[in-house]
Amino acid sequence: MTESDKKPKTFIERRETVIERRIGLDRRRGPGHRRSEERRAAEEGQMNDDQFEFLMAMDQYKKQNQKPFPTWTEVLEVIWALGYRKVEEPQSLKSFKKEQEHAPA
Repeated sequence: MTESDKKPKTFIERRETVIERRIGLDRRRGPGHRRSEERRAAEEGQMNDDQFEFLMAMDQYKKQNQKPFPTWTEVLEVIWALGYRKVEEPQSLKSFKKEQEHAPA
């Protein structure tokens, strides 16, 4: 053994978290630190609380049952599990049609 083999090697941490000074965010954050698309949409006001709750319940159902595409019967079961029940008379689906944001000029 040589003299250099006996000396303990010093360890230099090169992977320290680097903070981007311009925007104040961690440049190396991975997928575990990013907001999901659903969470981002909800925080930016694109979803109301009921929509977000339903979306999260469906996501949980799909993960627990390993079903990426649940049937409509399964979707209805999730809705019932959230506590929703039919309390009014049926309405026309035309009343749910969204207004066009940009009318043609």
